Amino acid sequence: MAYVISDSCVACGACESQCPVGAISMGDGKFEIDANTCINCGSCAGQCPTGAISEE
Repeated sequence: MAYVISDSCVACGACESQCPVGAISMGDGKFEIDANTCINCGSCAGQCPTGAISEE
């Protein structure tokens, strides 16, 4: 299962640079994770200052 970013995202971008496969990009007002690209490593979740990233 891929990780997802909730509405708690403040679009700080901390997660985007941590993704080793480039699965995170800016969406409509918040960052989004491409479930087909995500390798479930959790690197992004550890960098999120608001705890907006969790496993789906």
